Amino acid sequence: MMEAATATTTTRERAEALAEALSDFPHAMGSTISADDLLDWLGVELGHTEILDGLRPRGSILSKANPPRSILHVVAGNTPNAAIQSLALGVLLGSHNLLKLPSAAPEVSDAVRRFIAALPLALRESVECASDLPDAWLLSAGAVIVYGSDETVADFRGRLRSWQKFIAHGHRLSFAIVFNATASGVAEAAARDVSLFDQQGCLSPHTIYVAEAASSGGGEARAFAEQLAAAMAEFNVHTPRRPIGAGPAQEIQHLRSSYAFRAANDPRVGLWQSERSTDWTVIYEEDPQFAVSCLNRLVFVKPLPPLESMPEHLRLVRPHLSSVAISPCTEAHARSLLTLGVSRMCALGQSQVPTPFWHQDGLGALALLVDWIDLEGVPLPADSID
Repeated sequence: MMEAATATTTTRERAEALAEALSDFPHAMGSTISADDLLDWLGVELGHTEILDGLRPRGSILSKANPPRSILHVVAGNTPNAAIQSLALGVLLGSHNLLKLPSAAPEVSDAVRRFIAALPLALRESVECASDLPDAWLLSAGAVIVYGSDETVADFRGRLRSWQKFIAHGHRLSFAIVFNATASGVAEAAARDVSLFDQQGCLSPHTIYVAEAASSGGGEARAFAEQLAAAMAEFNVHTPRRPIGAGPAQEIQHLRSSYAFRAANDPRVGLWQSERSTDWTVIYEEDPQFAVSCLNRLVFVKPLPPLESMPEHLRLVRPHLSSVAISPCTEAHARSLLTLGVSRMCALGQSQVPTPFWHQDGLGALALLVDWIDLEGVPLPADSID
């Protein structure tokens, strides 16, 4: 195994090289990102942008952060973004990176390999890839980051040794809340969140709750469902859904048939769908229970119940909640949702583009990976020292 990149590069050099390589993969980090953005991320989590390079002031002491000598990344096949972000994290820290690619998702593997090829030689040499996991990787990695199902996470957790750091990103679900459905662009923003990546990522909304005004007698949620259907149809014109297999298509058709029957007999249910395809589906129902989509651009729209009752309607999925997208996104609205169990709140339309500063699944990824060396009892210098 090769030495960690820290031995030959500085943190700033790695950040500059990463920013250039990431410029062709803007969705991987949420948006186009600069070297200073990456350094700010490191500074926020670790306390100093150069704390990986030597002793630096941290509070009343001097500290140096040591990354794992090697990190094993086990990535899923839903989208390439998590794989690239995880790998970028390891490269920024200066660790050697062992990347277990999904065997059944060539588009993910291709994107990751293109990203690696964009790195300078010194950083490319800090990455190894394999579709089959070598036993030596699991035995030697100082840290293991796993993306996948809860079963995959549990399997890896049970195979690790006590000294290995473990960060798990298992099954996650997201949703949205629209407080003002009549505002301009809201349906289009929701269509983007649902349609981008075909709901394959953990940040894609499954259910959208829409507030209704008591003075109007209701109806805003159903009207929004119809507007969302039109917006999803338009999105599908310029960004078609990727082809899906017979199994997922049959699951969508089964749900459509079930809700079509209900809609024909129950005014509290509605269905809008793409013609002669399963490209997109919008289901309206008044049952406030969180509904889990079968993915591939199928979304539920429901009237928003009283906020004090929302924890009960989310109870069954609370351990898996990730993000809630809000429209309009205000601090006041966010404060009213702090007890729902999500780890991220964002503006509707921005679900799929988190900044690197977000705590994925509520975790500070950089801080969890490093070990520390502290020096106490010496005067703090005016400048940093090595």
